[in-house]
Amino acid sequence: MRLLIAEDSVILRDGLVALLTRRGHDVVGAVGDGEALCAELAALAPERRPDVVIIDIRMPPTFTDEGLHAALTIRAQDPSQGVLLFSQYVETRFAAQLLTGDARGVGYLLKDRVADVSDFLDALERIAAGHTVLDPEVVTQLMGAAHDDDGLARLSPRERQVLELMAQGRSNSAIAELLVLSYGAVEKNVSSIFTKLDLPQDAGDHRRVLAVLRMLNA
Repeated sequence: MRLLIAEDSVILRDGLVALLTRRGHDVVGAVGDGEALCAELAALAPERRPDVVIIDIRMPPTFTDEGLHAALTIRAQDPSQGVLLFSQYVETRFAAQLLTGDARGVGYLLKDRVADVSDFLDALERIAAGHTVLDPEVVTQLMGAAHDDDGLARLSPRERQVLELMAQGRSNSAIAELLVLSYGAVEKNVSSIFTKLDLPQDAGDHRRVLAVLRMLNA
């Protein structure tokens, strides 16, 4: 993969560059703030465009939401650009802002909860492939904020588990393995989620994204 990094911590930024390069990936740039990120991305030749941009949320000058604004700008200019928010904080309103609309190719992971390098790389690959990937803690807080949605309230505990894993970008096969269910049982749960959330039959695979967005926007 080609990757572009925006992280104000020099140690973490250099560490990510070294880690990703050592694993055979091409880091096309590494900067320390959102403004530099947008400039770096704009300056890259088309053949050097990154598959995923890794962005910290809180960066200079105010250390509040500069990374989010950079991510929103990047996605507005190119909705197909893969973006991973990589933060120390659970900011559910930030996740909702970024995921409103077409959430394919968007991720939000918490730095302190990434304990396995292979899981981090797997998340990057899924984002590059157009999946939505959210940290389980982010999903838990989003689900807690979604209690007023009648459709979500109708979901069974198992269906909520399945929806949480869908929000993490997991395929039906991966969900079946994680929950120790048959593939057919997962399909039935996913179908039931779509029905209870009144998602249109003609939405195709995009219904998975719509289901996650329903949870985010409740």
